[in-house]
Amino acid sequence: MKRTISAALAAAMLAGAAMADTAKIGFVTTLTTPAAVIGNDMKNAVDLAMEHLGGKAGEHTLEVIFADDGFAPDTGKQATDKLVKQDNVDFVTGFIWSHVLLAARKSALDGGKFLISANAGPSQMAGQLCDPNFFSTSWQNDQTPMAMGEVLNRAGVKSLYIMAPNYAAGKDMVAGLERTFAGEVVGKDLTKWGADAQLDFSAELAKAKASGAQGLFVFYPGAAAGAFVKQYQQAGLKDSLPLYSVFTIDAISLPKLQAAGFQDILGSKITQEWDPSLDNEANKRFVTDFKAKYGSYPSFYAAQSYDAIMLIAAAVEQAGGTGDKDKLRAALKAADFASVRGDFKFGTNNMPVQDFYLREVVADADGNWTTKVVETVYEDAVDPYAAECPMK
Repeated sequence: MKRTISAALAAAMLAGAAMADTAKIGFVTTLTTPAAVIGNDMKNAVDLAMEHLGGKAGEHTLEVIFADDGFAPDTGKQATDKLVKQDNVDFVTGFIWSHVLLAARKSALDGGKFLISANAGPSQMAGQLCDPNFFSTSWQNDQTPMAMGEVLNRAGVKSLYIMAPNYAAGKDMVAGLERTFAGEVVGKDLTKWGADAQLDFSAELAKAKASGAQGLFVFYPGAAAGAFVKQYQQAGLKDSLPLYSVFTIDAISLPKLQAAGFQDILGSKITQEWDPSLDNEANKRFVTDFKAKYGSYPSFYAAQSYDAIMLIAAAVEQAGGTGDKDKLRAALKAADFASVRGDFKFGTNNMPVQDFYLREVVADADGNWTTKVVETVYEDAVDPYAAECPMK
């Protein structure tokens, strides 16, 4: 009799352990090189999400393992390989850069892991390379510049000069703008990118000025943003060549631009799918606590990273742990979590279907530079590559 009770107790203990497992999350981002300014913002958001969750997804423990991609595809793949093979994570998320995500995708997906991009949105992975185990909490690269193209059309801009870095996301950004902009592109420069990225834009700015364009469209994320904006202001182009940008002027670059006195940035218009002023409870808590903890506004990189952790936590809780991959996949697809964007849903290719906003750079009540929503450009936007995805 005693042996029977012991066996029952042991079975119950094993069942309880299975129900309350640990969900391991590998988070790949850039933690070295000058691009770490973005990676650290993402890491801060992940840490805040874990604090808000108490490190738990219901009864299940959450564990985050950070990995540095070194701003290089090979390094990002190696970091992902380690997370998959040695750390045996359940989820691989993060990824700032499209070329890094493309290099690492097979390591995660072929390893049977769920892959969730918190930033990079290469067109290939929204289209032909879509996968049931790949999700995004950001956007497809083309979408934000597509919204800017629509803004330019509404403003009556008839000609543009374009500058962007020569890598996967830069090409997608240009393609997205050209997809919707109805005017003429009078010149285009794709500049060197990577660890030794071009940061002297004097020749390109001189060409843009001489082109006679009515505006200048740029995409320069991370450390390149400050270098570009400084040279743009020094060239005195604000009145003759108005600046329109995506992923260049943000919560990461604004404090530095303000400290440098680059007043030309105030009033600048940018497009994005998130803003710190969005009026929902999850966003209010996120922005307030991020500012209190880190002393600055969160960036969209941070917002998307926070959402990635919240999505995973909700899915783990709803699926009863990580043991049943089908239940976990269905829970991820349902996206039943409190997003900083408000309502959140996935399309057929597991990319978000969401609004895009025109934002303006302003000074808040304390004099700190931030952004506010001016208007909604798109509602429930579906990315242009969803039709190419074989999933239905």
